[in-house]
Amino acid sequence: MSAPGDRPPLAVQDVTVRLGGEVILNSVSLEVRRGEFLALIGPSGGGKSTLLRVLAGLLRPERGAVHSSTPPALVFQDYRLLPWRTALRNVALPADLGAGGGLAPQEALKMVGMEAYGPYFPAQLSGGMRARVALARALAQSGDVLLLDEPFAALDALVRERFNAELRHLHEKTGRTTVLVTHSIREAVWLADRVAVLQGGQIVEVLDTRGEGRVSAYTDGLEAHLRAVLGTGDSTRLRAETAGTRSRSGWLPALAVALALLGWHLGASALNQPFLVPTPGAVWQEAVKTAPALAAAFWVTVRAALLGTLLGALAGVLIGYPLAKWRALERFLSPFLVASQSTPIVVLAPLLVSWLGFGLLPAVVVSALSALYPMLIATLVGVRELEGTYHELFSTLRASRWQRLTRLELPGALPVLLGGLRLAASLALIGAVVWEFVDPNQKGLGLAVQVAGVYQNKAAQFAAIALLVGYGVLVYTLITALERQVMRRRGR
Repeated sequence: MSAPGDRPPLAVQDVTVRLGGEVILNSVSLEVRRGEFLALIGPSGGGKSTLLRVLAGLLRPERGAVHSSTPPALVFQDYRLLPWRTALRNVALPADLGAGGGLAPQEALKMVGMEAYGPYFPAQLSGGMRARVALARALAQSGDVLLLDEPFAALDALVRERFNAELRHLHEKTGRTTVLVTHSIREAVWLADRVAVLQGGQIVEVLDTRGEGRVSAYTDGLEAHLRAVLGTGDSTRLRAETAGTRSRSGWLPALAVALALLGWHLGASALNQPFLVPTPGAVWQEAVKTAPALAAAFWVTVRAALLGTLLGALAGVLIGYPLAKWRALERFLSPFLVASQSTPIVVLAPLLVSWLGFGLLPAVVVSALSALYPMLIATLVGVRELEGTYHELFSTLRASRWQRLTRLELPGALPVLLGGLRLAASLALIGAVVWEFVDPNQKGLGLAVQVAGVYQNKAAQFAAIALLVGYGVLVYTLITALERQVMRRRGR
């Protein structure tokens, strides 16, 4: 070990880690000198990635001491770029979370040759380009310790060789203390100043690989000839934009509506019973004739439905999030959740009348109760489906609970939340109309349908129903368009 006055920036002393009852690391001691490039090699299951996670602070050892002069920056094997952030905003994530202090995001991207691709989303980048962005993010993080967990393992051989050359040059330029986990002996020899061999949970040998190893690797015999023939690998390729292409079948919904209207017209004309089924033309004439009254009724219903959607969605998120985080709480409240969903809203109408009376407030409450459950379930599922690997990334960046919520969990769950909102808006409209059947003071489209039925005015009934359907379709279309935009950015 080094003298106390010359403490290395990264060290472990007698570290033991046990996972699932099995000893993964057994009394491991290792020092990494300042500015050194150390490679960890060994067979699969030998404890290399476990040791790296201990160094990163993601795993607490059962026994032993771990020292790091600064919180290390970790580049994961799967990169863990946030799909809803551009390349530049992924690199800026450490600064957003208060863990910056390294290179500026633009400078870090430039250093890895990605300055021109800052506005691109991860789904638009090739695997090699994502690796560069992940490395740039680590360079933008504070501290002088860099941990690499086989970041180029998924790349093809030529691109991997180019990355190794760039990584070696980057290390010489930045002087960061670097630890690389790899399965490639040649890669370790060529890149590292020293190579530590980890086998059976113990470091069995540490070799100095400077000098002869770096000169001879990749340069001898038939390999050198093949490398010259193949040339240099290049990872700077954009992925095909399959997600952004428009479907040629986009006109099919309009065709279906046109055919439905035609069928309605032909059927109503053949039946010739306007008191049962009016023609679309008759409905249109009635709507034009009573337009002011229909517009007023439409606003009454839409106001209650919109307010109910917003209130129910907000309540669903606020209730669903703690249920997603604490399964014990979900199990404790599950009888009440099931009971609330199983109770028809119309059954609660007499109680709401006695508690809240008539008017807008109970209409909004009924609408919100209808929208609550879909958003609650969407929040619960969306937050839980977020991959735990992203939480590990935020752990290395020392993110707070609020930062995890606002920058990881809610953006990550957004596609599922939008799907829940789409259903919640439809149910909120149903709730608002149901209340209008109970409350004569709510002179909305629900009441208009009832009054037209009393006077046997089927055209007026159909006109009011058409407005309800139109509102539902409009809200559904807007949310679906937003959802598709979100998914398109994520390459899905």
